[in-house]
Amino acid sequence: MMKKIDEYMRLPYRMELIPDPDEGGYVVSFPDLPGCLSSGETSEEAIKNAEDAKQEWLLAAMEENIDIPEPDSLDAYSGQFKLRLPKSLHRSLALQAKREGVSMNQYCVYRLSQGEAVRA
Repeated sequence: MMKKIDEYMRLPYRMELIPDPDEGGYVVSFPDLPGCLSSGETSEEAIKNAEDAKQEWLLAAMEENIDIPEPDSLDAYSGQFKLRLPKSLHRSLALQAKREGVSMNQYCVYRLSQGEAVRA
């Protein structure tokens, strides 16, 4: 059963606010709602415009009977995954973790988070 517009508007869709270095101002998108984006001169204006764009996107999808995705949730992720490594990399990581005095799991999480921080 399809929700009503106010129910969709209350769902916690993730919003990404990004400065626009070329045009100035900010661009806002909703990764769970493909093609739903807006902009504004200030972050406040961009967020307000984004809420209007989200409502229009949802109304159009409802009118066209397009499936509206639910927001992505951390509940869908366990925080665990299995990873196969070359033996040489496994050894290198294990030795580095030992030198740091932490478990290999902690060391790998630390290294992955370092890379994510640099990318962000």
